[in-house]
Amino acid sequence: MSTPAGFDELIHPATRLSVVALLAATEWADFAFVRDSLSLSDSALSKQLHTLEGAGYLELQKEGGGRNRRTKVRLTERGRTAFEGHVAALRAIVDSAAPASGTAQRQPHAEAGR
Repeated sequence: MSTPAGFDELIHPATRLSVVALLAATEWADFAFVRDSLSLSDSALSKQLHTLEGAGYLELQKEGGGRNRRTKVRLTERGRTAFEGHVAALRAIVDSAAPASGTAQRQPHAEAGR
């Protein structure tokens, strides 16, 4: 089976997919909210955000200064389009694995000792 159109290797790793899925449900999210929601360290999240930002999939915005500095993040239109295409590609992969009749046909397992 070939890879369906829309499958995005950049989004596919579990951590990035989780970040993008979370951001797809909102306009803007605080860095701390994303970090805590996904149980990531600051450095792990920062690395993923910068990778996605470099691809043009999200925008970072820093507000305030000193101890009150906050970072907000959002998906760009390009990021939303890439996420929607990736989800559609994943659905196509899953759907192609489903039996045509809608019922699973299982192969009998050989019993041990036969």
